[in-house]
Amino acid sequence: MLAAVLVLVLVAVGLVVARPGPVGRWLGDGSAGPASTGVPEPVPVAVLATADVGAPMPSAEGLRAVLDPLVGDAALGGRVNLAVADVLTGQSLFERGGGEGTVPASVTKLLTAVAVLTARGPGYRIPTRAVAGSEPGEVVIVGGGDPALAAGAKGFYPGAASLKDLANQVRTALGGIAPTRVVVDASLYPGPVHEPGWDEDIPTHGYGAAVTALMLDGARKDPKAGQGWAERVPQPELTAGRAFARLLGVPETAVRRGTAPAAPTGTPAGTVEPGAELGVVHSPPLIRLVDIMISESDNIVAEALARQVALARDQPASFAGAAAAMTDVLSELGLPTDGMRLADGSGLSRTNLVSPVLLTELLALAASPDRPELGGVFSGLPVGGWSGTLRDRYGSAPGTAAGVGTVRAKTGTLTRVHAIAGVVTTTEGRLLAFAVLTDQVPPDGGEPARVALDRIAAALATCGCH
Repeated sequence: MLAAVLVLVLVAVGLVVARPGPVGRWLGDGSAGPASTGVPEPVPVAVLATADVGAPMPSAEGLRAVLDPLVGDAALGGRVNLAVADVLTGQSLFERGGGEGTVPASVTKLLTAVAVLTARGPGYRIPTRAVAGSEPGEVVIVGGGDPALAAGAKGFYPGAASLKDLANQVRTALGGIAPTRVVVDASLYPGPVHEPGWDEDIPTHGYGAAVTALMLDGARKDPKAGQGWAERVPQPELTAGRAFARLLGVPETAVRRGTAPAAPTGTPAGTVEPGAELGVVHSPPLIRLVDIMISESDNIVAEALARQVALARDQPASFAGAAAAMTDVLSELGLPTDGMRLADGSGLSRTNLVSPVLLTELLALAASPDRPELGGVFSGLPVGGWSGTLRDRYGSAPGTAAGVGTVRAKTGTLTRVHAIAGVVTTTEGRLLAFAVLTDQVPPDGGEPARVALDRIAAALATCGCH
């Protein structure tokens, strides 16, 4: 619900202009229509600063005068690359190392969002199927890559598909045949379950997990766990299979891995042939999963969405296949992918390289009326001092107060890596896209680096900068 409200917040931001698409909605264009989230729009709350299509753009000289002293902060380390662009026109306004590939950490999720919304579309829902096995009473649950799937009506993710619903469908389809065994088919993802470039502690430290085609609640052990850190199960597909077995009245000892039989060419009425579909449930629409991924920086959802790009492009649903498919999609969109290197969809890998200019051009493209399906990228962007991963940032540290309610951005953090990319409304009302990436932060310099990044974004909010 919070993410839906954030979309509506953008509707409240000001001047009437005759421009369709997401930017039109931000600027108060009544002809643009509601955001395509499928969620009814309540009365918007004015949180973000008013944008003005007629406001002057900052100059390169003005931006340099404001940003150079902040970029030189020792807390950011020896390599700080940044880019600033005008959202309305897409014009580049300022760069410093803007074309250099830099470790992006979770800012990678912006690329994943644009790629999956392009390849699959905002309304696509990921299926989880049950089919008849090769023996009477054998039920095969076939993972389709839905990371939000829940065991019952209330899982970790709002609006998630339910194994309970799937089990009810199976019992109806089987008629008088009692389920006797559950086969878990997670073969859609060929592996590995962990990306080789991840730090050694990521699979077990609560922000990552084994990436499998069948899982419950993002592989969380407890679906009631809060956002962020959570203990994950080591074999998500088997955990889901055992939960499904319990719902069917099958003992957990009768759960095994396997693959589904091929679908029959024709099934006579009243019979259940091997491979016949017994039931199917679907994830929330991708626009909702994108929103969750960005607002809470959900790594498991990110990896699932990256694999949807691979599947849409007939690539293996693996880390490598997803990276290749995402690269193809971003290149086809005309984005500057030279020097880009992707290894995963979450940004947990240190082998990812992304340039600030790629990020600012991506944000400008997502705001374009020519690509309305990409506008969902903005719905989950946290607001400075108010929501998501920025809820506790801006305002408390000196030099950051101007970012409260004016900065919407995705952050990225690994040891010695800190990044931020998003949009900011200047004091004169111009909407800017910005990206700042740094991957040589001094050891144990996390909090000072975050504050230094926040000062840069807050300084853009004070422009001017002529």
